[in-house]
Amino acid sequence: MKDFEKLSERQRNILYFMDQYMTEHGFPPTIRDIGGATGIDSTSVVNYNLNKLVEAGFLERVASKSRGLRLIKPIPNGRNVMVRSSDNLLRIPNVGTIVAGQPVSVEVDVNYENAVEVPQQWLGGVDPTEVFALTVHGDSMIDAMIQDGDLIILRKTTTAKNGDMVAVWLDERNETTLKYFYDEGSRIRLQPANPTMGPIFVDYRHCQVQGKVLSVMRRLK
Repeated sequence: MKDFEKLSERQRNILYFMDQYMTEHGFPPTIRDIGGATGIDSTSVVNYNLNKLVEAGFLERVASKSRGLRLIKPIPNGRNVMVRSSDNLLRIPNVGTIVAGQPVSVEVDVNYENAVEVPQQWLGGVDPTEVFALTVHGDSMIDAMIQDGDLIILRKTTTAKNGDMVAVWLDERNETTLKYFYDEGSRIRLQPANPTMGPIFVDYRHCQVQGKVLSVMRRLK
């Protein structure tokens, strides 16, 4: 307890955030996550405080990993969930944005520098090379627990079953969107999960499935 009281308020906030983040996600936050949650704009300042917490015996750190942090000492009034090793995390390319709302044009740019790390079990046995991530904009899938700003993890596929949540490319509109998929024979119905929004109907020849949703990641605000 005395060791904890010797820490700066900023350092205590970092530990509380890490404890909360681990409870929510089951794996460590990134430096950017920590900075955003604790009001620290500079990654170098986050790094400085993390190193101080290592020196104080609260953290272990693997510098070569973006989530290479581990809580090793309980904190007062925390859940004290020890952050597990990030060895089972996989790097998934973030390929841009997708709209969960009325479809709009998006740019798809494979960016491994901004790759996200996800637990291997979230892929459900799918080959990691067949998986990618997209950031969601819009609220048409809000009843499916997908909100604006969430990150969705998808398996690459060009086919879908009725009821699958998929990313689809609409070539006549030069647009892409996230919706539930239903094949109605002569047309495809793309159904939102928001009672205030109606479905989108498209000719099956102009609706290309790009991926099926496997899981969803949400940043703490």
